[in-house]
Amino acid sequence: MTTTATTLVIGATGTTGSRTTAQLTAAGHRVRAASRRATPVAGAEAVPFDWYDPTTHAATLDGVERVYLIPPLGDPDPAPIMLPFLRRARAAGVRRAVLLSSSAVPEGGPAVGQVHRALPELFEQWAVLRPSWFMQNFTGTHAHARAIREEGLIRSATGSGRVGFVDAEDIAAVAVRALADERAPGTDLVLTGPEALGYDDIAALVTEVTGRPVTHRRLSWEQQRDHLATQVPVEFAAMLADMDRAIAEGAEDRTTDTVERLTGRPPRSFRAHLEAALR
Repeated sequence: MTTTATTLVIGATGTTGSRTTAQLTAAGHRVRAASRRATPVAGAEAVPFDWYDPTTHAATLDGVERVYLIPPLGDPDPAPIMLPFLRRARAAGVRRAVLLSSSAVPEGGPAVGQVHRALPELFEQWAVLRPSWFMQNFTGTHAHARAIREEGLIRSATGSGRVGFVDAEDIAAVAVRALADERAPGTDLVLTGPEALGYDDIAALVTEVTGRPVTHRRLSWEQQRDHLATQVPVEFAAMLADMDRAIAEGAEDRTTDTVERLTGRPPRSFRAHLEAALR
């Protein structure tokens, strides 16, 4: 169902934002693509946006009825930045908001969990997408993908824990439904792929598909925190290491039918993603 309403996509050049923008424009929707550099996006109106620069917010919201919200990257407490913007969005006429969160973050939990809690109070229609870990983490620009290419390694503190890794294309497909259908879901949606895999399984699949040996190096919580702290602030590194520990304890060992239920097609498998991305 196409609509003449303008949809604002924040983070329109990112992993899910770029795919959501592409799928919306392909379906004939009017999209305003927001990014720090106002990077041109085919079929969309590109505008500058920075969560930490309120002077970029008003023009971004002008005439917008729906918004896809990607939190500021790497901020362990984004609510003080995001909530004033969301109140401004509501006052400007935005009626529907779809928030990208994480399967690891419940309503009212840490990080974006506080924004999740506030969303139903702020908007008439809403949804919170809580995807599992992205398949693109192993094939794109993520630290895992770089380590695979450069060292043949995946480092984690996940032990033998399993994750229902999900393709960002499937996340975007659900985002489009939540943004463009006649009614928003009005709930949070846990998104996974079709199977739960351990990091040993991931290393074996990458090895098989690419022909290049990849090993999962199991780290302790402290080792993972210290390794990550060479790339991100230590507080954020500790939070990421906590997520690995939760995986080791079974917190992400699940699959859901959400992608198929909302899009009408099954989610992509990890092998299919690898074969498309790495061959």
